[in-house]
Amino acid sequence: MKQGLLRAYSAGFTALSRIMDVVLVIGGAVLAYALRFRHVPDALPLDYTAVVVIAALLVALLFPLIGVYRSWRARGLRAPVGQALLGWVVTFTLILLMLVLVKKNEQFSRWWMGLWFLSTAAALLLLRVGVYMLLRTLRAHGYNLRKAVVVGCGAQAQALLQRARDPAWAGFEVAAVFDPGVDACHVEGASVQPLAGLGAFVAAHAIDEVWVSLPLAQSTLLEPVLAQLRNSTANVRYMPDMLGLFLLNHSVTEILDTPMLDLTVTPMQGFNRALKRAEDALLSMLILLLISPLLLLIALAVKLTSRGPVFYRQDRLTWSGKTFRMLKFRSMLVDAEQGTGAVWASKGDGRATRIGAFLRHTSLDELPQFINVLKGDMSIVGPRPERPVFVEQFKDQIPGYMQKHMVKAGITGWAQINGLRGNTDLGQRIEHDLYYIEHWSLGFDLRIIALTLVRGFVSKNAY
Repeated sequence: MKQGLLRAYSAGFTALSRIMDVVLVIGGAVLAYALRFRHVPDALPLDYTAVVVIAALLVALLFPLIGVYRSWRARGLRAPVGQALLGWVVTFTLILLMLVLVKKNEQFSRWWMGLWFLSTAAALLLLRVGVYMLLRTLRAHGYNLRKAVVVGCGAQAQALLQRARDPAWAGFEVAAVFDPGVDACHVEGASVQPLAGLGAFVAAHAIDEVWVSLPLAQSTLLEPVLAQLRNSTANVRYMPDMLGLFLLNHSVTEILDTPMLDLTVTPMQGFNRALKRAEDALLSMLILLLISPLLLLIALAVKLTSRGPVFYRQDRLTWSGKTFRMLKFRSMLVDAEQGTGAVWASKGDGRATRIGAFLRHTSLDELPQFINVLKGDMSIVGPRPERPVFVEQFKDQIPGYMQKHMVKAGITGWAQINGLRGNTDLGQRIEHDLYYIEHWSLGFDLRIIALTLVRGFVSKNAY
């Protein structure tokens, strides 16, 4: 009874959510009008009413298409809130474009428009936070749970069980684990049963979800599993056990009308690639304009304090292993590597000039790389580029090293703001770089940029 109480009315809850969103859009418009004109109207003026009605219709049409009403089960709060706010931004943008196209935008109070946007956004956010907290509480007390079974005993299956238990409000109860019979199977806190009884168990216990998590070497067991479930209405999901592999952005892609499992894929494709390039181009132009006086002062200081050119150009590797010429302010003596060859800078090696040591310690020698960003050789955020000679040295020593070249090299990155720069653990740096690639988003980039500014450019490991 507890498990099915809310599920039986899920369609009704979805319909109620749609109605509530429309009501919030209309209510936000009325509240904004009252705040702007300091009185509560019996009815909005006709032209205002027409705009609000169109917005309500757009919300009713667009929100389902954007996925606003997709199930929240086992998803964080960010997903429903983000989708609702995205839907409202798209709706409001369309309203503004419509008013501009029909040349009616001057007839509406800009304060009213702004207040309407903010009040509705806040209402949509608060509604979802409230519902989210309610569902979290109910599921923690055993209501609205979905029963699941896991097929497999590997690392992926163990991790899956852990996620299902913690946090408890995810809404899943794992009823049993089924042993594929290949290796010894022991799962703490779960009933382990032979694979031959899967179909009967699913039917007898009203199981909602069957999660098949087998290593790729055991994929031949998938067919008998499906044969046992041929008469079941449970959702069957296949998650190959790939925790031991170095994978990036693994998902399913349809190519030539054929679904393919992505194992290692760059996130910089299609819209993501265009968005990343727009971010780099706009921010690098703005930053270069702002720091141009500083660039001039540093160039003069380099030129006046030591013999040689202002800039130092060095071959580095970026996206897809391509070589480019990276710009830096010259911080070392001319021909500093003539005797030593290519070596990493170390504390007290004496090759830096007097002004160069300061530039390297404060990372000011890296500023010309915004020119590389503007040219398209680099990104503002990404794994730091390395010299080809070191890439050859490290690619067979550090697991996953070459995968960092699946995006453009960056001026700053997730590893750098976590203190991993200069002469630090290379394995940890690669782990951070791969984490960035796996979780890339525009918001993640902006967060790294903000942290770079807050934490500063100075590092004890920069020599």
